[in-house]
This record gives sequence, structure tokens and C-alpha cells, in this order.
Amino acid sequence: MFKRDVKSFSEILAQCIRQNGLETPLKQMRLIDSWDTVAGKVVARYTAEKYIRNQTLYVKITNPALRADLSMMRSQLVKRLNEVSGGMVIVDVRVY
Repeated sequence: MFKRDVKSFSEILAQCIRQNGLETPLKQMRLIDSWDTVAGKVVARYTAEKYIRNQTLYVKITNPALRADLSMMRSQLVKRLNEVSGGMVIVDVRVY
């Protein structure tokens, strides 16, 4: 008799995602989607655009005072966003 290597569906799915190079884009989308909850409702109201380029999250904020406050909180935002996304996705947040 031979022994079968039985894997759970979640293990197989994770392996397929990793093999097809979709793990990083999924984590990036999860991070962008979590901006509203991490930054808060007030900040989300003034957020116009969000995108990731070269491990940096760029966020367009329409309120100048809020933009200055968020610029000073960059390291905290990076830490919280990476925790929510489940990995080291970004290294910096640029607010413009």
C-alpha cells in the first residue's frame, strides 16, 4: 500500500497562488482595501487615490491639514497596514 499525501484545500490554493505569482498582488490589494479601516472614516472621506509602486503606498489626500498630519504618522501607518495585509508589502507611505 502507498501513503497518499493529503493536503487541505487552503494549502493547495495557497500553493497555486504562489506558483502563479499572484501572492504579492493579492496582498497589495488587501492593503489598499484596508486603508479606510486603518486610517479611519474621516481620512477615508478625504482620500482620492491610492496605489502602490516600488513598495511605496501613494495616497492622495484632498485636505491640506490632514495631509500634513498623515505625513508625520507615516511609520505608524506602514506598520499597521502591513499587519492588516499579512506581510511586508510596503516600506513607505507618501501622502500627496
